[in-house]
Amino acid sequence: MTRDHAEVDLGLLAGVTDRGLRHEQNEDAMEIAVADTGAGPVPLAVVCDGVSTSARPAEASLAAAQAAMAVLRSAADSGGDLAQASAEAVRAAGQAVAGLTETPGAIPSATFVSAVVTDTTVTLCWLGDSRAYWLGTRPESASQQLTTDDSLAQEMVQAGLLGEDEALESPHAHVVTRWIGSPPAETAPHLATFDPGTPGALLLCSDGLWNYQPEADELAALALPDALTEPLSSAKAWSTSRSRPAAGTTSPWC
Repeated sequence: MTRDHAEVDLGLLAGVTDRGLRHEQNEDAMEIAVADTGAGPVPLAVVCDGVSTSARPAEASLAAAQAAMAVLRSAADSGGDLAQASAEAVRAAGQAVAGLTETPGAIPSATFVSAVVTDTTVTLCWLGDSRAYWLGTRPESASQQLTTDDSLAQEMVQAGLLGEDEALESPHAHVVTRWIGSPPAETAPHLATFDPGTPGALLLCSDGLWNYQPEADELAALALPDALTEPLSSAKAWSTSRSRPAAGTTSPWC
């Protein structure tokens, strides 16, 4: 499996990452796993995107994803607090990225989003503009973006300076304001839980995917129903249809 293109199929969830057409290297990384807790499988997923303007972005995203997954897997296997573990995973990711720093001022960095899925709750943790979406199959479980970007564009939207469509077209659309790689005191992650209530699919992705289709309803139309039964096929279809596809995971939720 190379960094330019990778596919992972674990049945309950799957992921595809691809270098795309615009980058010389794949700066995205993903880690997915299924923990066996004795009370049922717990899908785990992490997606990171190296910040291109920072040092060693491809290495940063991979180090962050691997370190975070180790923490999440350990907590899920041992029956630990998954919200606490999600925050600890971000700290572990930050330490792993900090370990790549070779010279002062040349700090590697990456965006981060993780998900832990139990039979009742999705626990999310994120920094930056990698996103999580819920793709609902029924009107009562509407498709929606579950994360809010840490980006200059999002700040401009919230301040009423730009509409969402204008923000996406702005040169500041992908300028992130928080990330893995900053001093820990400045990078407390977002932590949230979500109870879908009905079947659907959870999507984690970097801006290499959502930049081409940011709307949850449109993503659901593209992904469903395949993502519920064949998540790898659904993820692969996106990776071949976008000019700059990035690390993404699609996992069914039951």
